[in-house]
Amino acid sequence: MTRIFLADDHPVVRRGLRALLEGEPHFRVVGESGDGLETVRLVGELKPDVLILDLKMPGLNGLEVTRRVKRVSPLTRVIILSIYGDKNHVIEAFKSGAWGYVLKEANVDELIRAVKQVTAGRRYLCQSLSELVIDYISSGEGKAEDPYELLTPREREILYLVAQGMTNSEIASKLYISRRTVETHRANLMRKLGLKNQAELIRFAIRRGILPLE
Repeated sequence: MTRIFLADDHPVVRRGLRALLEGEPHFRVVGESGDGLETVRLVGELKPDVLILDLKMPGLNGLEVTRRVKRVSPLTRVIILSIYGDKNHVIEAFKSGAWGYVLKEANVDELIRAVKQVTAGRRYLCQSLSELVIDYISSGEGKAEDPYELLTPREREILYLVAQGMTNSEIASKLYISRRTVETHRANLMRKLGLKNQAELIRFAIRRGILPLE
C-alpha cells in the first residue's frame, strides 16, 4: 500500500486529488494540508511514502517544504504538482530534492504514473517538460557554484518572506525572533547572494522559482 500526503492551498484541489488517488487499489491518502509549515510537521509525524506538493503554498513555499521534508522524513518521495512549467521552477524543484514534477494541466493518468514511478525509486518528469531538462543539461547550465546553496535554512526562510513583501518587524513576529536577528539574517543573505536592494531580491526570488510569478 502506497501512503500519500496531499499539500495544496485549495481545498477543492485536495478533494479532487483524494478522489482520484483513492480510486487506485494500492493508494491510500493518509493526510492533507493547505499550509507549508503544517505540511512539514505532519509529514514528519506521518512519514508517508509520497508527498504530492504544490509549489505555491502559504507559510512556506514548496521548494523549502521539499528541502525540509528531506530532513524530517528522508524516505518520503516528493512529487511537485504545479501550474508552473518553466525551466527555473522545474530545475529548482529537482535540485531541492523532488523526485517528480507533473503539471496540473497534465492527464490524470500521468500523476498516477508518477506516484508509481517514484515509489519504485525512479525520477519522474511529465512528458511535456522533458525537453526543458535536456536543454538545461546540454547547455551546461548549473555547473557554476550556486550562492543560494550557501544560505542557511533560516536565511532561505527570511528570503522568501522578504520577497513576499513582509517587513522586518512582521517577519520577527511570524518567526518568534527579534527584529535585530531578522536584520542580521537579511544582511547576510543579501551579501551571500550579491544583492543590493529589495528589487534585486524579488527578481532573484522569481528567477529561482522561490517566489512564483503571478
